[in-house]
Amino acid sequence: MICDELKINVWELISLANRHPRVNILQPGAGVGGHCIAVDPWFIVDSVPNQSKIIRTAREVNDHKPEWIIEKVKAAITDVLSASPDKKISDVKVACLGLAFKPDIDDLRESPALSITKQIAAIGCQLMAVEPNIIDAKEHPGLGQLELAELNHAIDQADVVCVLVKHREFMKQSHAIADLSHVVDAVGLISNA
Repeated sequence: MICDELKINVWELISLANRHPRVNILQPGAGVGGHCIAVDPWFIVDSVPNQSKIIRTAREVNDHKPEWIIEKVKAAITDVLSASPDKKISDVKVACLGLAFKPDIDDLRESPALSITKQIAAIGCQLMAVEPNIIDAKEHPGLGQLELAELNHAIDQADVVCVLVKHREFMKQSHAIADLSHVVDAVGLISNA
């Protein structure tokens, strides 16, 4: 978020920093999810608030990341509408790629990607949710009203693509995604495409 504000390519910066033999900067994403890392630090903060100020701050920053991404998607939708004055927000198609809390799994627990996707759906656009690791949506009640779309269809039809999880299936399509006009890439999928 800092790099974005300073107009620095975060993915290029991380790649350059990681050339150092003792540096391995983690890759930012859509937020922190899962059943432990997104939740357990709050137990520490609750137990010893005066000694865990940095943990609280880190969790607050990470908990804000989904809102930041939603604002990026809203800006992309505004760009689409500005370029096509005859369109309404209900005409804009947004593809959200990835719903799981980390790559190459089907686990939706505390998933920031799922939360982001549901909030984008509430904007009033046409939503295409893509999660290649979920075969039977009925087995995942966390999806709520979301219907799953096929990746190639979503890429072909979307006015805005929001990459939320770096699944292998998406990496195979990174060049096609990079060629699109309005991409919000929360995971660096298209940084080297």
